[in-house]
Amino acid sequence: MTSSLTKLSLLRRQAAGITTFRSCSTITTGDHKHVYCWSSSSSSSSTTTTTTSIARMSTSNRAMSRMLAATTTHHCKRFSSLKFSSSSSSPPPPALDLSDPVHCNTPPHIAERAVMTPKLYQRPSHPLHTIQQQIHDYFGPDFAKVDSLSPVVSTYANFDSLLIPSDHVSRSKSDTYYLTSDTCLRTHTSAHQVELLHQQHGLTQFLCTGDVYRRDDIDKSHYPIFHQMEGVKVFESGVDSHAVLQDLQQTLEGLAKHLFGNDIECRWVDEYFPFTHPSVELEILYRGEWMEVLGCGVMRPEIHGLADDRQAWAFGLGLERLAMILFDIPDIRLFWTEDERFWNQFEPNKVTTFQPYSKYPPCYKDVSFWIRDDDDAENVYDSQDVLDLTRQVAGDMVEAVEVIDDFTHPKTKLQSLCFRITYRSMDRSLTNAEIDVLQEELRSKLQSELPIELR
Repeated sequence: MTSSLTKLSLLRRQAAGITTFRSCSTITTGDHKHVYCWSSSSSSSSTTTTTTSIARMSTSNRAMSRMLAATTTHHCKRFSSLKFSSSSSSPPPPALDLSDPVHCNTPPHIAERAVMTPKLYQRPSHPLHTIQQQIHDYFGPDFAKVDSLSPVVSTYANFDSLLIPSDHVSRSKSDTYYLTSDTCLRTHTSAHQVELLHQQHGLTQFLCTGDVYRRDDIDKSHYPIFHQMEGVKVFESGVDSHAVLQDLQQTLEGLAKHLFGNDIECRWVDEYFPFTHPSVELEILYRGEWMEVLGCGVMRPEIHGLADDRQAWAFGLGLERLAMILFDIPDIRLFWTEDERFWNQFEPNKVTTFQPYSKYPPCYKDVSFWIRDDDDAENVYDSQDVLDLTRQVAGDMVEAVEVIDDFTHPKTKLQSLCFRITYRSMDRSLTNAEIDVLQEELRSKLQSELPIELR
């Protein structure tokens, strides 16, 4: 039996003069991989918590956990630490099982974030919390508020229950983080529509907020974890779909004015979503350009399954998109920072224009490789794997990754790609020496884990 620790992240909390650390690590035992999180503290009250979590490990794993004190500081520099309001005596979050060798494509650094609590939108004074609260205030007490559902959902809930076709691109492993063949990290809060309508006391008006996960590009406006809010309203029998759509549009135009001011100009654009018909998108005129704010529509009866020909509408919006507009935040990574120069600018439930506190220089590194022509059907090249490995190695130090050269050899027909990686910290200057270490680690992982040959 062998064990290895990969990717540690230090999560710091300051409360009542006690410094509490919640650490996460990936423990690999034989063919099984799990993400474990536990707390330790300068106070004696944390002993029980640590023991409870580590009890799930073998004796050798306990010994390895003692190495955390010496290694966590090094690793945590790559990922922004997160503050926790939970007590050090609370039980540790459950581990995510990453052991499925065929279907699981969720990397450890994503699994770590999935079990972290509280979520960003649950932290007072965080811009996402402010946006959430302003939307809650607009809809008032008639709408139930749900924001603590697990991000691990069944593929049925995430896709099938919403009539998403079996060949839809969103089901691919290039788009979605899977744990097994029938479980994944939710890609939208719509995954909870059926659950809340039918399993949770038959809610008929609700707002559901949650962290969602998608394998996406790396740039200033995309992050593999972001936050959505889902809204649903069910009508009494006898209301036709035209009236439902009219109510939906009036409601959401009112929300736009509530958030952006009464002078905001809105327009509606026809759209297609598998789970609503008709479907539309709301756009606002922002700084002279039309910008999409949310998607919505009249729910298909096959989804809500309501009796007596009842109708319902649903909408979904991204909290980061709204916060980046309202707070003028230029980089999505800033939502995860613990830099006090960021946090000190915001107050609970108050929209404040973000003032950039520094602009550290970027460090550019290129990596190029040939894509091997392997016969192994389970070892197919996917550019999203490059992005995941880059984030796994360098975390939020990575600002952007882009392909700058794509070449196919005229004789061998092998494809060569060159990726340019922009490293830039939001909190400090990076040295070329430390980036060289990360770049070499990334090259090693690319070579060992992907069907490529480095150039």
